[in-house]
Amino acid sequence: MTLEAFAAMAHSFPESTQSSHFGTTDFRVSNKIFATLRPEKQRGVLMLTRDDQAMMRETSADMFEPVPGGWGEKGATFVILAMAEPDVVRHAMAMAWRKAAPKSVSARHQL
Repeated sequence: MTLEAFAAMAHSFPESTQSSHFGTTDFRVSNKIFATLRPEKQRGVLMLTRDDQAMMRETSADMFEPVPGGWGEKGATFVILAMAEPDVVRHAMAMAWRKAAPKSVSARHQL
């Protein structure tokens, strides 16, 4: 998966917008980040729950790894783009989108 494909996937989620913080491209729903790009590492990042992160590591360890340090301990998860399967990434990105989206937004959209 390319950085461009990861970005296109993030854009495909309902009410998503692209922004940036500290020079990093991010994708938001209702101004809350659910994904970012890390081109210098050839990685995407998904903001998962700790449980979702653990599940993705158990089922697809070659595609996902926790971000080092405190962010990873809170669920921030690298997507290793060279190994990424789009259907698996879409599933994980949907979890990140649901985590970020307010209930009023997620209720309007079926993922």
